[in-house]
Amino acid sequence: MSPLLWLVVAIGAGAGAYAVGWPAWSAHRSRGGRDSNTERYLAWRGRAVRGQPSTRAGMTGEERRRVYIGAALGVVALVALFAFFATS
Repeated sequence: MSPLLWLVVAIGAGAGAYAVGWPAWSAHRSRGGRDSNTERYLAWRGRAVRGQPSTRAGMTGEERRRVYIGAALGVVALVALFAFFATS
């Protein structure tokens, strides 16, 4: 394959990894922040449930799938980038 095609694949896969993975990751992080703020507010008001673990939820199945797809596309982008440098 031409070095230029490897570069195009690397750029496309990197952009795809960002477009797929970043929204899922940021949604997970923002939900975690909201859950943390809710727990702190309830504790401040004295209405927190004592002795129970945190109510924070992990990633949803859809978010986890999108992050895995983004990671796989990131690996493809890195391999294509190495191939670009090896063939040029």
